[in-house]
Amino acid sequence: MTGQSLRIVRLANFVAPASGGLRTALRELGRGFQLAGHEPVLIVPGERHTDRDTDQGRVITLPGPLLPGTGGYRVLTDKRRVAALLEQLAPDRLEVSDRTTLRWTGRWARRARVPAVMVSHETADGVLRTWGLSENLSRRAADALNTRTAHVYSRVVCTTEFAEREFVRIGARNVVRAPLGVDLMERHPALHDPGLRTLHARGGEALLVMCSRLSVEKRPGIALDALDALIRRGRRAVLVVAGDGPLRARLEQRARERGLPVTFLGHVSDRTALGALQATADVALAPGPAETFGLAALEAMACGTPVVASASSALPEVIGSAGATAADRGEAFADAVELLLDRDVRTRRDAARARAECFGWGAAVEAFLAAHDAEVLRPAAVRRTLPEGVA
Repeated sequence: MTGQSLRIVRLANFVAPASGGLRTALRELGRGFQLAGHEPVLIVPGERHTDRDTDQGRVITLPGPLLPGTGGYRVLTDKRRVAALLEQLAPDRLEVSDRTTLRWTGRWARRARVPAVMVSHETADGVLRTWGLSENLSRRAADALNTRTAHVYSRVVCTTEFAEREFVRIGARNVVRAPLGVDLMERHPALHDPGLRTLHARGGEALLVMCSRLSVEKRPGIALDALDALIRRGRRAVLVVAGDGPLRARLEQRARERGLPVTFLGHVSDRTALGALQATADVALAPGPAETFGLAALEAMACGTPVVASASSALPEVIGSAGATAADRGEAFADAVELLLDRDVRTRRDAARARAECFGWGAAVEAFLAAHDAEVLRPAAVRRTLPEGVA
């Protein structure tokens, strides 16, 4: 560990234009690094070049082309410009949140003698399977990719044991665990809004919510299939979808054709409004099978709303017994929803909140800084501003 203030330069691709789990994690960790006494600098792709000082540190956007079919993702493709910026910034540490298109930065860091960390935000084989590759081919391709990743970076950070498995499988010895967190003040059961519930659900209808990017790897169609199954069983339920993405039009068409009571809100930019929706729902759905943590699900639990998550993802590890898991099929998700709805309301909501209180951002910041061999230079500021729940 070093007791000096460090310039920690962070690179990320595939950051949603307005929100999303990766953007939230980058923001909260950057904010925490700065409060801890370090100098975070975030480099992400954008429409044009910008350079701003923010509460999460310095944020630089470099022009990056739109990635077709992703609903707005941009990518840093100009290696020379990125490398020149890195040379100019002269980082003490490098942190990269993209194991594919930015993997070359590991070699840059080695030449520059800068300790570099790769953060694994998704399982490679899980993403490849969602794109249609067979399990065997996905695993072989993931093992090859992960071997190269582990070789060129000083450390690989995994947020859960689930995410760590694919690196353990290849014998990587430089993997460390660092969980993500949730803002326990911003997300709280007190956000429950009876008026909002009346707007979306009538009488005894169960209010389901899914906060997700509507893209292939998130498998949002499973939520519609689950609602369909519940209604066919006679369970009165509605679904509200907060999020946008390339599959939205197709999902809206499916809901219309089946006559399903689904409300598509699109991107909800007001975080308080999103929190109220999460707090007001009876159950939140998280069908993404490749999730290595699941921030949206954890936010719902902080609001007192239990989650049904894909058993193929890391979320069973995160939600524990406070939620339910299901196979990646609509019928299985419907079974899990009914299991949660049959529990006493107060019991299930208290359990969800209690589980979320295990994941404050303060602990996440400390774990990520430890991965960088960096000390928390101002621990009081981190503890005060990044609450750890009831502690």
